[in-house]
Amino acid sequence: MTNQIVDDISLRKVAIIAGLSYLIIFVLGIVANFVVLMNLFVPENAATTVNNITANMSQLRLGILGFIIMVIFDVVVAWALYIFLKPVSNSLSLLAAWLRLVNATIFGIALFNLFSVLRLFGDANYLTQLSTGQLQIQVMSLLHAFNDTWLIGLIFFGLHLAVLGYLIIISGYIPKFIGILLVIASIGYLIDSFAHFVLSNYADYAGIFMMIVVVPGVIGELSFTLWLLLKGRKLEL
Repeated sequence: MTNQIVDDISLRKVAIIAGLSYLIIFVLGIVANFVVLMNLFVPENAATTVNNITANMSQLRLGILGFIIMVIFDVVVAWALYIFLKPVSNSLSLLAAWLRLVNATIFGIALFNLFSVLRLFGDANYLTQLSTGQLQIQVMSLLHAFNDTWLIGLIFFGLHLAVLGYLIIISGYIPKFIGILLVIASIGYLIDSFAHFVLSNYADYAGIFMMIVVVPGVIGELSFTLWLLLKGRKLEL
């Protein structure tokens, strides 16, 4: 990659941008989803979920803010990785970027459901006109809609990882094992997403599917993030 310049920005710079953006997505994703949302949303208990949200409205707002920032940096990552992998294959790099952008768009649409939850609790008209049972049904329906819409986006994200992994494998300047891990992670995302829609007893195997997605996904994407920050920034201009 000697003296390589893509458009008007160097590979070194886009590596740093992609790495930092990926790191921000990692941190916000863990906090917003696993710390905030999963502590509030109890899938099988509407009453507890509503009570959790009522007592932690500011926490829900911060979680939504974290998700919004994630979407912004997803767009940045899509752009940066397109530039970074353009020398390998312009067409495939563009495809990977578009797949990630579609995922970000769908996830942004999914967030409207969380805003609707906020509206239910923030508007006195809803709280006075809806019975406790009706409120619980509305909230659970919106939270499930958020998850289901997100799952559709993750199908495109899985395809993005497959193309990204392939590009890394054939790049010649990024360790192949990272690409292999991302391809494995892509398969995990696709299996998990489709299993949600196909298996009526998905909850019985949720832990297994979680491991299929999380282990290769976290190891692969985190390895790529660290490589971008530690090695990618040393690429010659």
